[in-house]
Amino acid sequence: MPIKRLFIANRGEIAVRIIRAAQGMGIHTIQAHSEADAEMLAVRMADEAVCVGPAQASQSYLNIEALVQAARDCNADAVHPGYGFLAENANFVRAVEAAGMRFVGPSADTIDRMGDKVSARQAAQAAGVPVVPGSQGRVETPEDALATAAEIGYPVMIKASAGGGGKGIRIAHSAEELAQMAPQAQAEAQGAFGDGGLYLERAIASPRHIEVQILGDGTNAVHCFERECSMQRRRQKVWEEAGAVCLDDATRERLCASAVALARSVNYVGAGTLEYLYDSATNEFFFIEMNTRIQVEHPVTEMITGLDLVQEMIRVSGGETLSVTQDDITRSGHAIEVRINAEDPALQFMPFPGQVGQMQLPTGDGVRFDHFLYEGYQIPPFYDSLLGKLIVHAPTRAAAIAKLATALDDLSLAGLKTTIPLHQALAADAHVLADDIHTQWLEPWLDAGNLSATP
Repeated sequence: MPIKRLFIANRGEIAVRIIRAAQGMGIHTIQAHSEADAEMLAVRMADEAVCVGPAQASQSYLNIEALVQAARDCNADAVHPGYGFLAENANFVRAVEAAGMRFVGPSADTIDRMGDKVSARQAAQAAGVPVVPGSQGRVETPEDALATAAEIGYPVMIKASAGGGGKGIRIAHSAEELAQMAPQAQAEAQGAFGDGGLYLERAIASPRHIEVQILGDGTNAVHCFERECSMQRRRQKVWEEAGAVCLDDATRERLCASAVALARSVNYVGAGTLEYLYDSATNEFFFIEMNTRIQVEHPVTEMITGLDLVQEMIRVSGGETLSVTQDDITRSGHAIEVRINAEDPALQFMPFPGQVGQMQLPTGDGVRFDHFLYEGYQIPPFYDSLLGKLIVHAPTRAAAIAKLATALDDLSLAGLKTTIPLHQALAADAHVLADDIHTQWLEPWLDAGNLSATP
C-alpha cells in the first residue's frame, strides 16, 4: 500500500530534503522536532509537526519510545529516519514495525547483518565481492589481534565492528603499536557504540575511497554508479564527487556489478551505499562496509543520473517495485558536493553556532544548495555543525570545479563562520585540479598551512 502519511524522525537539511521529496509525491508530512528545533525550517515546511522531547538528542531524536509514540499519535503509516541518529538502528526498525508502521529503509535483519562490519564482510565474501585481507571475525583479545596481524602483515588497521564515523580506528605499524592501540580502540568503540568488538584489516597505502549507490526493492537491485569521497578530515568526508575519474570503464563496471550482487544477496530494500577502498597502484578495489541508509552525499548521484533517490526509497518501502531497471539508469557529466559546516577552519574547525544573518545563495543551471536555513534562524548548539551542501553539475570535472568556485564566491551566510574558505582553497589547489588526492591527502595539506596562506 502506498505511503500516505510520513513521519520524519530527523532534523536539519535531510529533514527538509525528505519533506520536499514526499510532498512532491502528494504525501502528508509530519516533522518530529526537539524543543530546541521548534523553529527550524523543516517544522515550517511540514504539513504537521510534533515535539518529541528536550534538546538533548538522547531524549528526542534518539528516543525510540518517544518517536514511535509520536508517530502513532499522528496516525503516520511510515517513518523515514534520514541519516545519522537512528537511521541504522535495528531496534528502531522493529519498534516502528511493531507499532504497525513501515520503516523507510531496509529490514532490521539486514541492518543487523550489514551494520556490523564483520558480518558485512562475511556477506560480501559470500557474494563474491573482494574484501581487504583481514580477520575472519571479531577480534576479542590483544593476543587474537597479534596473531591475526602476524598472518596478514603490517601495517594493519584496527576498526570497531559496530558504528562508523572514524570511531575506534587506529593504524598499527608493528606488534608493539598494536598491543598498545588495540585496547584504546576497544575502549573508544565501547564508549561510542556500546560495543567494544574489533576487527583487523590490511592498511592500504594512500587509497582512494570509492562508494557505489544502490537501490533495492527486496527482490531486485540496481546501481546508480559510483562516487569518490577521498577528501576527508579525521575520517569525515569533506568533498564528494560523482563519478570517480580515477576508474577506467572496465573497473567501474566490475565495481558496480559487485555492489549489485551484494545488495541482491541480502534482499536489500531502499537506498544504500557500498563503500570500497581502491588501490590505484594495483587497480584493485576492496569492500569495507555498507551504509544501510541514504547518504549525506546522495545529491551528486542524483545530479548525474536524474533520479530522486529519496522518492525511490519511499516508493519501495510502500511496497512498490523499483521504478527503474539498470538499463534505464545512465550517467551524464560530473557532480561535486562540498559540506558547508558552521565551523571556523582558521581555528582548528571550532564549531560556530550562531544566528543566520543575510543570506546570499548561488543559483543557476547545475547549482543546488540543500540546507535548512533562513535569515534570523538561531542555529542550536546541540547537534552536528552541518548547515548545508553545495552541489554543482557540469559536463566535465574541470568545468564542475570551475562552477563550484563561482558558486562558493556567490554563497554568503552572514553572522556565521563556515567552511566556505576551505572549499574555495581546495577548488584552486593544483593537486585537487589534477585529481591527485587520496584519503590521507587533506590533513597534511591543512597541517602545511595551505588554508591560512590562502587570501
